[in-house]
Amino acid sequence: MPEPLADARGIVDDLVGDRAAEWDRAGLIPDDVLRTLAARGLLCAEVPEAFGGVGASSAVNGEFTAHVGSRCSSLRSVMTSQGMAAWTIQRLGNPQQHAEYLPKLAGGRLAAVAFSEPEAGSDLSAMTTTIEPDGDGVVVRGQKVWTTAAHYADVIVVVGRYGTGAAAVVVPTAAPGVTVTRVPRPSGCRAAGHADVMLDDVRLPAGAVLGGGQPLMLLVTTALAYGRISVAWGCVGILRACLDAARQHARTRRQFGKPLARHQLVGRHLANLLTDEQIATRMCEHASRCWDDGSPDMVVASVLAKQVSAVRAAQGAAAAVQVLGSAAAHESHPVERAYRDAKLMELIEGSTEICQLILSDHAVSTTAG
Repeated sequence: MPEPLADARGIVDDLVGDRAAEWDRAGLIPDDVLRTLAARGLLCAEVPEAFGGVGASSAVNGEFTAHVGSRCSSLRSVMTSQGMAAWTIQRLGNPQQHAEYLPKLAGGRLAAVAFSEPEAGSDLSAMTTTIEPDGDGVVVRGQKVWTTAAHYADVIVVVGRYGTGAAAVVVPTAAPGVTVTRVPRPSGCRAAGHADVMLDDVRLPAGAVLGGGQPLMLLVTTALAYGRISVAWGCVGILRACLDAARQHARTRRQFGKPLARHQLVGRHLANLLTDEQIATRMCEHASRCWDDGSPDMVVASVLAKQVSAVRAAQGAAAAVQVLGSAAAHESHPVERAYRDAKLMELIEGSTEICQLILSDHAVSTTAG
């Protein structure tokens, strides 16, 4: 049997080429690029083949995600959002909803997932968006902010309060009452389509509601688990791009009569970059194994991979800037872009501090063997 995603890297390389800097400056990825990848199922490659997807494992999709992240973190961010939307539908939806939505996401439609609100960022328990039954349907009211890929999305999976619990609901962006407003010039992943979403009495059929009545934090944790692994693998890609750029520069740039790489303090940066990339890769491989095996450690492994990879990517990108010096000071240079993008990775899908709190709680609750 051929390996899933065997040709996917080449497809991405052909589509991206040397255009990532242009997309970063414009703040947009061309629609044809996203639609081509979406139509091939590559933006949510873990969707099962039974629903028209690629059916890739987390491990295989993770390495593909790292490759995309090494080429363009904005594109990888859209990929993370699409995969998270598909996973949320797969995890919370019923068989009818699987059949309704998953083939569309694996066949060309674009999706986003909306969590954060003006007063509910890290503290999602403060969420005020509501999904209320109304006759034979529901009405959605609220405001979401910094929703990655919402600018491109055909549908947005919105998380909100539902009765005494919570639910997610699949909201078409063309539905009356939905307003999507791009976030102007974000500091990182500028072409990822970050947007604010207003939901003003949006009426939808009851069949659009996923997993109604679940505890809010359980529902959020379910959706975020996929996003955290995807972001972590994307950080591996950032580190690989930075390492490639830094070592190429250090090999060819001469200072004081010898290659930059032969200066010990520069060599230290290269050694640390390699170490960061290897550690992040091993953490992501572990998280993906837990995911593929259905391990009870999956949630903690995902948080650990995201925490380690995001922190390492931020410090690795800073080291690459230091090695390249003024060569990396041009806007949208791959390393300059990585420096901005990596910092954003420490904030999304659970900030560094939130991940540390989760890991601290896990450490306290774990019984020594």
